[in-house]
Amino acid sequence: MTITDLPPLGDFVHPAVFYASDEEYLELLVPFIVEGLEQDHPVAASVPARQLRLLRDGLGSAAGDVLLLDMEVEGRNPGRIIPAVLRRFADSHRGKHVRIIGEPIWAGRTELEYPACAQHEALINIAFAGRNVTIACPYDTASLDEHVVTDALATHPLVWKTSGRHGSDHYAPDAVVHRYNQPFDVSPDAVTLQITTSAGVRDARRFATEHAGHLGLSGTRAADLALITTELVANSLRHAGGACLLSVWQDGTYLVCTVQDDGHLTDPLAGRRPATLEQEGGRGLLLINQLADLVRVHTVPYGTTTHVFLRIVS
Repeated sequence: MTITDLPPLGDFVHPAVFYASDEEYLELLVPFIVEGLEQDHPVAASVPARQLRLLRDGLGSAAGDVLLLDMEVEGRNPGRIIPAVLRRFADSHRGKHVRIIGEPIWAGRTELEYPACAQHEALINIAFAGRNVTIACPYDTASLDEHVVTDALATHPLVWKTSGRHGSDHYAPDAVVHRYNQPFDVSPDAVTLQITTSAGVRDARRFATEHAGHLGLSGTRAADLALITTELVANSLRHAGGACLLSVWQDGTYLVCTVQDDGHLTDPLAGRRPATLEQEGGRGLLLINQLADLVRVHTVPYGTTTHVFLRIVS
C-alpha cells in the first residue's frame, strides 16, 4: 500500500498527545474538550475503558455533552476505526469544526495487532486531509514501548505535551504504512482450498465454516465467517486474476481465515471509506472490517494476502 503524493492537511489537525500520568491526561484533554463545547464544536472521545472513566469523571456534568465510546470495543479491529468511529461522527456534523479524541494504541494492544494500529494512525492523514476536523490521539509514554512513541512522531504532524505544542520533525506517515506492510505466515497446520471460478465461492464458504466448527467457532461468529469468506473470495476472483487460495487455521485464541491472490492492492483506504447510498460495489472490505476482530493485509506488486482474525470464545 502507498500514500505517496500525500495531500495537504489543510484545516485538518492531527496531534499526538503525549502523557505520562492520569493528571497529565486530564490536563491535556479536558481543556481541549471544554474549549470545543464552548465554541459549539461537536466533541467525541473514543478511548480505552479505563481512560474513558477518567475522562468522564474529569469532565463532570460536561460529560453529557460529549459522545463517549469505548475504543476497546469500537476499535477492536483498527481497520474499522476510520469509517465506523471517526468518519461516522465527523460526517454527521458537516459544516462545523469537529473535535475527536481517538486512542487506538494502549499497553494492552498485542504485537499481532500493532502493525494494523500504526498503519491506521498513518492513514488518518489522507482520510481527513482538507477536512475541518481535529483528531487528537493520546499516547501513554509511561507504559508504551519506545518504538510506539517513535512511530507516533511519524504518523502525526503535531505533538502536544503538558510542556507545550510543536510540530513533529519526524512526520513521515508513508514510511509507517510501508514499514508495517508485513507478511504473516500461514500456519503449516492450515487447511487450504484453491478456488478458480466464481462457482467456487459457495464451496469456499462451506469449507471455511466446516473447519471453523472443528476449531470451536460457532453461532453468530460462524455466520460472520461465512460472510467474510464470501466477500474475500469474491473480491479476489473479481479483481485479482480469477484465482485465489483460501486457508483456515487456529492461532492462539483466533481463528484465522486467509486469502492469497495475484492482485496488488494500491488503494490504502480500501475498506476504510463509509459506503454511500448510491454506491453499488466496493463494500466487501468495509464489511470485513466491521465483522472481524483484526484484519492484516500484506500487498506487493505480485500478490496480496488478506488475513482475517476472529476470536474463538471458549
